[in-house]
Amino acid sequence: MPEVTVLIGGREFGVACQPGEEPFLQSAAKMLDTEATVILGQIGRMPADRMLLMAGLMLADKTASLEDDLRALQARYAAQEKALAASEERLADRARRIADLQEASPRTELPDRFTDGLAELAARAEALADELDARRR
Repeated sequence: MPEVTVLIGGREFGVACQPGEEPFLQSAAKMLDTEATVILGQIGRMPADRMLLMAGLMLADKTASLEDDLRALQARYAAQEKALAASEERLADRARRIADLQEASPRTELPDRFTDGLAELAARAEALADELDARRR
């Protein structure tokens, strides 16, 4: 099992890890060192265990915040997925209605109420034309 020496807050620590995990351990140690450096810059010198505890708590706080952000984004994503599915269903319904209308035979007959109305208008127009002709004579 490899042992990696990491530098956190100006102090060296030997840490064992599984073969191949060295890059991940170095990356994690770098994150911890960044937090420890901030704490030491604000407070000054402190025991290693307290420095590591404070740095760990700072990282935990950042992680909790990121998890909250992730949950909020997942909720937004789920809502958008739901809205998209509803829109796709409405679009598919409209496409089905259009296809049904295109398949239906075109209606060439007008309903009786329209033809009756047109006949009445035509009769009135003829009556007016006859009246005008009568006045001209």
